Formats: sequence, C-alpha cells, structure tokens
Amino acid sequence: MTNVYTLLALAPIAVVFVLMVVLSRSAKTSMGVAYVVTAVLALAVWGTQPTVVAAATVHGLVTAVTLLFIVFGAILLLNTLKESGALHAIRQGFMDVSPDRRIQVIIVAWLFGSLIEGSSGFGTPSAVGAPLLLALGFPAMAAVMAVLVIQSTPVSFGAVGTPMIVGVMSGIDNKTDVAQAIAPLSPVEYLQLIVADVALLHASIGLFIPLILCGLLTRYFGAERSFTQGLKAWRFALFAGLAFTVPYYFIAITLGPEFPSMLGAMIGLAIVITGARKGWFQPKEVFDFPPRSQWESQWLGTLSLDADEQDTSAPRFSVLRAFSPYLLVVLMLIVTRIIPEVKAFLTGPIATIKFSQLFGTNITSSAQFLYSPGFMLILVSLACIAIFRMNGSQYMTGVRRSAKTMLDAAPALLLAVPMVQVFINSASADGSLLSMPLMLAQGAAAIAGEAWPNFSPWVGSLGAFIAGSNTVSNMMFAYFQFSTAQHLALNIDQTAVVVALQAVGGAAGNMICVHNVVAAGAVVGMMNREGEIVRKTLIPMSYYAIQAGLLGQALITGNILWGIAAVVWLAAFLGINSFFKGTAPVLRSVAP
Repeated sequence: MTNVYTLLALAPIAVVFVLMVVLSRSAKTSMGVAYVVTAVLALAVWGTQPTVVAAATVHGLVTAVTLLFIVFGAILLLNTLKESGALHAIRQGFMDVSPDRRIQVIIVAWLFGSLIEGSSGFGTPSAVGAPLLLALGFPAMAAVMAVLVIQSTPVSFGAVGTPMIVGVMSGIDNKTDVAQAIAPLSPVEYLQLIVADVALLHASIGLFIPLILCGLLTRYFGAERSFTQGLKAWRFALFAGLAFTVPYYFIAITLGPEFPSMLGAMIGLAIVITGARKGWFQPKEVFDFPPRSQWESQWLGTLSLDADEQDTSAPRFSVLRAFSPYLLVVLMLIVTRIIPEVKAFLTGPIATIKFSQLFGTNITSSAQFLYSPGFMLILVSLACIAIFRMNGSQYMTGVRRSAKTMLDAAPALLLAVPMVQVFINSASADGSLLSMPLMLAQGAAAIAGEAWPNFSPWVGSLGAFIAGSNTVSNMMFAYFQFSTAQHLALNIDQTAVVVALQAVGGAAGNMICVHNVVAAGAVVGMMNREGEIVRKTLIPMSYYAIQAGLLGQALITGNILWGIAAVVWLAAFLGINSFFKGTAPVLRSVAP
C-alpha cells in the first residue's frame, strides 16, 4: 500500500513535468492543473483537512504576491535605466571589458549573479541578472538560461547563509535523537561540519559551471550550434571558476555559512574583471551571436532592450555612473541583511503583515515588503531620477511598462505557489500519512539502500523544484536525510556528508524550480515559455546532482573509484553535449 501512496504522491510532479516540459504548455496551465490534482489527492486520498488546504492556498497566494513585488521592482529599475539612456553606457562598459559573449556571461551571470545571490537570494539573481544580460544584447532565452544555471553553487550560502542557518538548522536542532547521535558536538558545531562539506562539494562541482555555461550558450545561441565552441574558452572559464570557488571554500570553513557566496563573488569579480581587461586566458576567437535578423523566434521575448533600438540621442554617462544603481542595490541588500538593527526594524512587527493560524490551522503567512529586494529595487529606481536627471514622464513610462509585465507574470505564480504549499502541507489529519514530499523521499530511500548518497541530492533537488527554495527544501528534508544516514549506520562525519548532499542538491534544484523560471522569464518578457527554459536548465542540473552523488559517495566510503567515476562523468557530460550540433529541429528540442 505504501508503494501506491508513493506513486500517487508523484502525480503532481509528473503532471507539471509532462505538461510544461514535455508538451510545452504554459506554467499557468500546467500549475493550474497540478493544483487541482494536488488538492484532490490531499482531500480525497491523504485525508488532509479542508481548512489546511485552504490555509496552504492562501499562504501560497501571499508568497506569490511577494515574488511579484520583486519582479516589478527588477523590471522597473531596468526600464528606468532604459528611459534614462544609462543602459547604453552599461552595455558599452562590458563591451570594453571584452566583446566576447562567453566572457560577458561569466562576469554578469556567474560572478555578479553570485554576489546578488549571496546578499539576497530567493530568486533575486534572476530578476536582476536576466534584464542586465538582455540590455547587453543577449537573446532573452539566453539571458534567462544563464541566470538560472548559475543559481546552483552560490545558493546554499545565499541570502547571507539562510539555506544553512534556517533550512538545515531547523532539521537538526531541538531533536533528542540528533543530539544523542552527534554528541559531544552541539548542533551549531555539527552544522559547521555540514557547511564545510557543502562548500567542498559545491567548489568541486561549481568550478566547471562557467565552462558548462559557455558551452550551453554557444550550443543553443551560436551560429554553429556547437557546445565545443563554448569549451574553447576553457582557460578563462576555469580561471573564473577558481576565482570564485577557492575563496568561497576557505571563507566557509573559517567564517561559517553567512559570507562564502557574497565575499567569494566580490573577490572573484575583482580578479576576473582585472584579468579580462589585461587579456588573461582569453580565447583566440571572439564569440558573438549571429546578426539579430537571423535569431530564431524562440530566442526572443516581448521586452526589447537591444542596443540598436536604444535612443542614440539619449544622454551619455560614465560606466560607473550608469552602473551605480546596481551597486546601490547590492549595498542596500548587504546593509539590510547584515546590520542587526536595520534588519530588526525592517522585519519587526510594524513592518510585517501577518496572517496567523489561517482558518484555525498552524499555517501562518506573512509579508515583509520593506525587507523585500523588490523594495530596494524600487527605491533605487526612484534614486535614478536624480542620478540621471530624469523627468517624471520618463519615470512613469517605466512604471507603466513594468506593471504590465508584472501582471502578465501574475497568473503563473498565483497558481504555482499555492499548488506547492498544498503539496507540502498534505499530511493526513489523523497523522497516518506523511505529506506527499516526505512520502516520495521515503520511497526513494527504500529503493536506494546503501547507494543512498547517490540519491540524496535528487531529493534536495525535488524539494527545491517543488518549493522554489533551497531553504524550504532543507527544512523539509534535512532531518529525513539525517535519519536515513543513521539507519545506514553511518558515523557523525558521514551523516554530515549526507545532509550536505541534501543542501547541494537543493541548490541545484533552483535551476529548474518553477518560481525562478517564471520570475526570470517574466523580467525579459518570456511568459508561457517555461517548458522551453526548463528543458535547457535540466541539463546542467542533472550534471550537478549526479556529480554531487558520486563525490558524496567517495567522501563517505573513502573509495577512490567513486572519485574516478566523478571524473569520468564530467568528461562524459562534456563529450555528450559536444557531440550534438543541434542543426536539426528535433535535436534542438530534445538532444542533450
């Protein structure tokens, strides 16, 4: 009977995958059907209380509104920069660093995106990075793919370490069996063991993400449709990978989970931009996209920010002045996340809209709009009026365009997030059945047995795909991962690796989670195209999860053969993707 429940619990995920990824239906259609399926299963099969389903739905709607607030702020800042003429200077500044699109995507997506992730998290890199790449002349689809691919390595230490400090800690703290198993270590000391393993795994796997990103860029958006063309930038890509992951690792093991992504990205940006300006490790041939007239229709969104269409009579600004709004955003995010007094004010009772115990349940929903990255983005957009000496008419044009884009994105998020919350809160009223995500995890553990470390990252990825958050994935599954490791009779260090694999897999799942995909698509005008995006990001996400499992198995068993298998898998992944040119329509849609 347990197997039947496991299969039924898989149904909502299968519905989303088939409709959105296989059949290319829009996210709003896919998530709408998935919501109905999930609610029916929860009520009719799991025996979830109707009030819980209703409360979870309301909680999902509140969360969706907070996400739309971020989307609006990101688009408003971009439209403000466009109206002011500052985008022209930003684009020219990056072109002066390097005209090679592979170099640009590494700097903007991998490094600047990681900095945004480290300071804010929660999908903000998509909302900020995708429009910036679009402004540089990237196709909309390429911009979205790039900012989603990098939401992997920096995510576990994103939002000043929230996925670890809140997500993992909630799974191991205040539990008697955990305290007994990890004694004499305290939960905080044990968390640091996990943090060190997470940093090692991410650094080992993430080192190659810039290289894979270059390959995907040329594979899907180059004239030759060649993954190999991206690999020709291997020296610079590995240089950029090391410039971030080396400081990232050492910061994690010395300072803890709050600063690896933020400080690692800052150090990496300083090193890589300097290197790019000096011509270090540059590929011999410059890669650029085909002429815009040759771009395929599926590359394009409805938001046009191409340099050729910008007003040539617009004022000219220095690169620093033009880019200063983004620097202000980063500064405000850091200040509001790190300074306790500021954070306390912005998250305090006065600044919090809270709905406690919805419909008499234990589900509470809240919104903190002043603490939201969306508020910071809106404030900076207002500051642009003074920075660029804009008039009110220019600014209001940006407001109107941004509101329209946000409203276009609203249906998908207003259906996706409630579906997720019902799925997470689907435990039966009498306690006889676990929630659907935990039922799926238990089913996977029963099948995997001793090979569980290879499956562990996939559970984390599933959690992030469902919940749209590495933090929530860790909250759902960290304790389950620990318990599974205990059942396998692993020691303290080995159980820490298993929990770390959960966190790493949860980070990788951000590449495909519906929330991020919808938000990233919305800010470049690519609504109802989510399936096309996921088909592309599923490739690097699979690399990440498989590689994490192999390396985790090597750390736990001490068997060098697992390490060799990881090297073989990396070579095979690069080789397989290099094999397909993508010249035929069928290959473009389904080939790795």
